[in-house]
Amino acid sequence: MTDIKSMTLEELTAWFRDQGEPAFRAKQVFRWLYRGATSFDEMSDLSKTLRQKLEETCFITAPQVARKQVSAQDGTIKYLWELADGNCIETVLMRYKHGNTVCISSQVGCRMGCAFCASTIAGKVRNLTPAEMIDQVLFTQLDSGAPISNIVLMGIGEPLDNFDTVMKFLTLVNHPEGMNIGMRHISLSTCGLVEQIDKLAQRGLQLTLSVSLHAPDDETRSKIMPVNRSVGVEKLMETCRRYFQTTGRRISYEYAMIDEVNDADWQADLLASLLKGTPGHVNLIPLNEVEESPLKPSRRVAAFQKRLEGHGVTVTVRRKLGGDIDASCGQLRRKAMKAAQGEGR
Repeated sequence: MTDIKSMTLEELTAWFRDQGEPAFRAKQVFRWLYRGATSFDEMSDLSKTLRQKLEETCFITAPQVARKQVSAQDGTIKYLWELADGNCIETVLMRYKHGNTVCISSQVGCRMGCAFCASTIAGKVRNLTPAEMIDQVLFTQLDSGAPISNIVLMGIGEPLDNFDTVMKFLTLVNHPEGMNIGMRHISLSTCGLVEQIDKLAQRGLQLTLSVSLHAPDDETRSKIMPVNRSVGVEKLMETCRRYFQTTGRRISYEYAMIDEVNDADWQADLLASLLKGTPGHVNLIPLNEVEESPLKPSRRVAAFQKRLEGHGVTVTVRRKLGGDIDASCGQLRRKAMKAAQGEGR
């Protein structure tokens, strides 16, 4: 069976030609898929014969809402979607003055092992398909009624560990016949897979690359982010400089503020020296506590910000949204997994 929503319009056109059907049918089906059609019977401008043929040869993905939490504080919505195979992923809708942003997952689970993240606790199960990534944007928009203007790939999983799928997703979500969301409205977050960052640079995409740095020194970063043991901060920063030289796109450096781990003055000074001469900005993130982790939110966010700004670094502090609904990455999925394990006893 063919996963029809994971196909680009060009691939879909070629598929219809191979089936002996007119090429214009591809655009009709493509448009139906991005309106949220969940069955071929809904595609009323196709003949009954063609709809039957599609039913026999293709399938349309459509996740089910397993849980939905709405913040009473700021209207943030967190979805736990159940996929066709029973696995669950998270999506978060965040409302800002400049528009609605959806934070989507790229994998079921994650193998990167970052100490401050709930997504990685049970490891990686599998990669998502392009359709399963599209569905998070599409069905969040349809369910909430909130038009999506921005996308961040910062949910469960490491996007560059699912490189080919993510590249196809970007093509699909950017297509004018699809969701038509421009690349400059998309941010992709990575823990620092240097070879994949170089591959991404060669694509010349106008998206925003966010690098999860979280520590400026190898000793600290290797403790909280195992990926650093094979890369190292200096090599990562060299790769970031190459990325900027190739694309001209400024990088955002994510920095989760962890109490007495990465929030000392000397670490702010070292971070500033790493960024010297490379356009970019630092996004300080107040840590969301994870039940299974001993790490605690820093009490020095303002002091750390002031120290960086004293070195001329552009700094923002991420506004905390959805604090009352498990909105940090992986928490809702983790709770659902623990509940399911309890029921299975």
